[in-house]
Parts: sequence; structure tokens; C-alpha cells
Amino acid sequence: MDGDRLKRLRKERKLTQTELGNIINVTKVSISGYENGDRTPDTDNLRRLADFFGVTTDYLLGRSDDPNLTEKEDNNKIMVNENELMNLIKDSQLKYKGRTLSKEEKEQVEQMLSILLNKKSTD
Repeated sequence: MDGDRLKRLRKERKLTQTELGNIINVTKVSISGYENGDRTPDTDNLRRLADFFGVTTDYLLGRSDDPNLTEKEDNNKIMVNENELMNLIKDSQLKYKGRTLSKEEKEQVEQMLSILLNKKSTD
């Protein structure tokens, strides 16, 4: 359990440890223990905390840095800037439905992405 995350989420909601404990049906001592690392919530309490805060259990456990993604989804996320994306399209064996795209098709993908990215930045 990432106690710092739990504490931050609790404070963002302006809740005391007692109030959060009442919400998920545990004591203030349990919440304090979760936050300072002396205790680990059981599966049901972990799920209740995640549901209450609208985050994944992986986020509460410190396995994902994105509150909406599991560890696997977070690890599969690839962050690239626009230039890297365009170079990736140009230089790779880009495939769609198992078929390698031709140079012309890759250029069309590049043009469409350019239009989409430019539109998004002006919204």
C-alpha cells in the first residue's frame, strides 16, 4: 500500500482519518496504519478505498502511476512527442491488421495524424 497516495487522496477530499474509516467501515487506527505503512488493508478494504476514490487498486498499491490504469496498462502506455511519432511512422515496419503499410499509406497516416494533432492543439 502506498500510504502517501492514500493520505493525499484523503486530504484532497478534506476527510479526517476517522471520517474515511467510517466510510469504508474500519477504525481511524487502521487508516493511520495504512498511511504510515504499519498496516496493509485486506482485499475488501483495498477495493472499498479504490472504489471510494475512483482509482485502481494498482494505483493505491503503488504499482501504477496513473490512477485510472492497472500496472499492466500503465506499462503498455507509450508516451511520445509529435516528432517521435512521425519518425516512428516513417522509419518502422508499420502494420495494420497484419499487413505492412506501403510508403504511400504511411504518408497518408502521417498526414492524418498531423491534421488531428494540429486540430487538437487549437481546441
